[in-house]
Amino acid sequence: MSQADKVIITCALTGVLTDPAQHKVPVTASEMADAAEAAYNAGATVVHCHYRMQQPGMGRFPTWDAEVVAEIDRAIRSRVPQLIVNMSTGVVGADISGPLSCLRRIRPEMAALNAGSLNYLKTRADGRWAWPPLLFDNPVEKVEAYIRAMNEVGTIPECECFDTGIVRSIALFQQVGLLRPPAHISLVMGVASGMPAKAEWLPLLVDEMPKGAHFQTILIGREEVWAVHRRSCELGGNLRTGVEDTFYLPSGEKTDSNGRLIEALVQIARECGREPASPAEARALIGISDLPHGAT
Repeated sequence: MSQADKVIITCALTGVLTDPAQHKVPVTASEMADAAEAAYNAGATVVHCHYRMQQPGMGRFPTWDAEVVAEIDRAIRSRVPQLIVNMSTGVVGADISGPLSCLRRIRPEMAALNAGSLNYLKTRADGRWAWPPLLFDNPVEKVEAYIRAMNEVGTIPECECFDTGIVRSIALFQQVGLLRPPAHISLVMGVASGMPAKAEWLPLLVDEMPKGAHFQTILIGREEVWAVHRRSCELGGNLRTGVEDTFYLPSGEKTDSNGRLIEALVQIARECGREPASPAEARALIGISDLPHGAT
């Protein structure tokens, strides 16, 4: 099997605000390490990490305390040193001092780069807003500040794109020298006010990417997302799932772990004739030169 037949599998270990009292999401350093190990054993080589407050009863809220983030990072790397850590950086507003301090503290191999702004909207069945309308603001100056910090610590940006115009912006960022090729693009599909989770959109989106770009799909939803994962795999994309993205297996059954979601994604990849990349293969495909913590 050639390198082109390998697929990088990412597990999004936990979300931003999901209440652990209602859904089984990892919060503490040991829970995050447990989830990372289960994902790795199921076939993931990358873990996308958000970080939660560690105080009792506060685990549904995010934290940018660099020491808390470092504690969770150490727990994951001590348990599974082979894994590639992809750190979330998303915040609303101009103050990005928290994410930047965490980037400099843990120096992850990859980090999310939210590459454009989105009105983050959702409605209830009765016609009311599910939450007050929110602008997830990522203007160019904010994107540029993140890129500078990532370049400083040797972190590869993973460009999260919630809408078609954001996908098209990636080539423009490269043309003005902000982003170095090859681009790593995540198509975030299924947010109510962003791109829908529809398989027929994928060829058009791929056609809008700069030459040589790598891409993966991030599918938000229920069991309907799995058909889109399959199409992405057929088109040569990498794949991501985890309890940040969905709680539902292809059967419609609710998952009890990240590991079961990754097992389902690996099965789809193999049905498409592709095999999960090993940690070393994933690093080579992404362009990560150093193997941290003795990884092989």
